[in-house]
Amino acid sequence: MPKRRPLLRAVAELLNAANGLRPLARDGYLTIPVFAFGWPTSEVSPLYMAGSMLDAIRRGVRGDFRGARGRIALLLTAAAWALLYLIHRRNVAAQPYFEDPLREALGENYQRIAEAAKSSRRRRVGVFPPDLVRRRYVESVVQYGPLRVNRADIWRRADLPRDGKAPVLLQVPGGAWAIGMRRPQAYPLLSHLADHGWICVSIDYRVSPRNTWPDHIVDVKRALAWIKEHIAEYGGDPDFVAITGGSAGGHLSALAALTADDPQFQPGFEDADTSVAAAVPIYGRYDWVSGRGSGRREFIAFLQEFVVKKPISGNRQLYVDASPRYRLRADAPPFFILHGRDDSIIPVPEGRAFAEALRNVSTSPVVYAEIPHAQHAFDFYYGSPRAHYTAQAVEEFLSWVQGERMLARKAG
Repeated sequence: MPKRRPLLRAVAELLNAANGLRPLARDGYLTIPVFAFGWPTSEVSPLYMAGSMLDAIRRGVRGDFRGARGRIALLLTAAAWALLYLIHRRNVAAQPYFEDPLREALGENYQRIAEAAKSSRRRRVGVFPPDLVRRRYVESVVQYGPLRVNRADIWRRADLPRDGKAPVLLQVPGGAWAIGMRRPQAYPLLSHLADHGWICVSIDYRVSPRNTWPDHIVDVKRALAWIKEHIAEYGGDPDFVAITGGSAGGHLSALAALTADDPQFQPGFEDADTSVAAAVPIYGRYDWVSGRGSGRREFIAFLQEFVVKKPISGNRQLYVDASPRYRLRADAPPFFILHGRDDSIIPVPEGRAFAEALRNVSTSPVVYAEIPHAQHAFDFYYGSPRAHYTAQAVEEFLSWVQGERMLARKAG
């Protein structure tokens, strides 16, 4: 029988809860395990607390909490529960940090304008778990390019008319330019938009180290070109295509939005329309050049070794061209940029600086939402309040962009 170590286990639970409350490291390679353990704890703490309490009952019955060490272990475990409860309470209270930036940037009437653009009825069903969600909404898997990896899921409600003009969202998955799997990323957002009458396209794309930059962005551009040409067959509106993504997907979605029709990233389909109506990058990397700041040295080393595969010295322009921070333009589409303040993978100053720089250049609205206490990938889990608030806020923003376009057409 394995030796029981209730005190060691209690310390581990307390450290895990403390890491969920606030990341224990924010610099260097230690941020990776800090994120891996702290991310689920910070988003679905009630599940952790319920599981820990049930297991504590089981261990209490078998006598793990007898004696001085056992009582200390129980006290530490209870302290972990208190931290998990605090995490959940502040997550529930995070909604204003999603809504207030929209009101500030778009005006007090932004919700009224957004509501006017919503032509499809709503039906919130709250399907769970994720695989059931995908089966409910993904009606087709399509090939958007010539390569085997160029595959996409088409998310749509079964009752949408095929001859309609539903708004369209392209979802670009994250994964450090090395994973890029479309499943199961952004399911809370995709299902929410599908419920509200949107058609969503979630893609796979070429990733490193097998592939080399700019293959990643070329595939994203190719997906946009495919959508413009074929989405009407599914009832979508090729004239209203927005783009989103988190982490590496945030970088790629921002870069795609800022390089519409750029032949540099459209080899063989230079004449294709790759413009977007709006962009929603979430906790993205926007600067591939600067080596200053927390984690920047390790990040640049990763790019040089695995993604670009060329040193930045002597190839600086390649890194500049890949950086949304250096591709700002006055005619950029409306942007909604979201970033977590406790992000240990991509520190929040990156999102903050990109939003400020874009706001100084673009003639379109730039909304920036900085979410207190949020780790990287805060929008991933069903049951996470922040995932729910993200989906709501993104849908409100994109509907506002639709509404503004409708008003402009009527005025014209």
